[in-house]
Amino acid sequence: MTQSSHGPIDETLDDSDAQLGKPDRGWRRTLFSVIFESGSRAGRLFDLVLIAVIVASVTVVILDSVQPIRQRAGPVFGVLEWVFTVLFALEYLGRLACVRHPWRYATSFYGVIDLLAVLPTFLATFTPELAYLIDVRVLRLLRVFRIFKLSRYSAEYRVLVSAVAASRRKITVFVGFVMLVVLVMGTLMYVVEGPVHGFTSIPVAVYWAISTMATVGFGDLVPKTDIGRAIASVMMLLGWGVLAVPTGIVTAEMARRPRDEDGAVYPTGAARGLLSIGIAPAAAPPPRRLTPAARRRALAQHRRVRR
Repeated sequence: MTQSSHGPIDETLDDSDAQLGKPDRGWRRTLFSVIFESGSRAGRLFDLVLIAVIVASVTVVILDSVQPIRQRAGPVFGVLEWVFTVLFALEYLGRLACVRHPWRYATSFYGVIDLLAVLPTFLATFTPELAYLIDVRVLRLLRVFRIFKLSRYSAEYRVLVSAVAASRRKITVFVGFVMLVVLVMGTLMYVVEGPVHGFTSIPVAVYWAISTMATVGFGDLVPKTDIGRAIASVMMLLGWGVLAVPTGIVTAEMARRPRDEDGAVYPTGAARGLLSIGIAPAAAPPPRRLTPAARRRALAQHRRVRR
């Protein structure tokens, strides 16, 4: 464990949280340890409770969108929503209060997600319920962003994000190549099939090419000529490679991620949270026991060397 001017650095604190600034002493330091770290019993309990509240809140939002359930339990959902909103608001204010750089936290990814977890409820309350101004239900649906708060407790999620970020140039080049193929094949299909068979414009033909290459095949546009069917067959075969290449790029990048001493793959400085359970370290192989014959040979060789 490394040391700093403020004492030992907690190993459960990742780089993104460390940049917020841990207070030196007092109640802010204690609150920081509970909210941002999971090494103590209080920190683990806080994480467990918050994960349960997040899952319950998203479940309520999903059930509230089902009309029969909403008609029976609408008032209950309204009360639960305000309870969840108050809890998330207290958590957000607590995070702002216990860090030395609150603005840095407020503008971070997790800070924005935490704000989106509480903002829609208040906006839906203070916004006039006029259909031509705003649909309040749209604001209610924004609460599903709370599910992204779970990402802070999963090191595996951070591994995937870092791998995708490291592969962004390769993926960008690949996407550019795919768009080039889609544009060329869509234009060719527009020339071959034409408006008579539903390909009324090049954008429509490109839409067909994208849905075909993605192996979705909605069936709303179907080539009728033999040449068009041959082009469609080529697009379908290309679709297999299109699905495989990005997966291979990200997988190769994840394989190059540094491993911690326990054998779990993490980005540099990561590994925090209840869900960041690494792979158990491989047990050391037991020492091989020598047979009597092998012992005699080793002893004889040792005697020859001494002579």
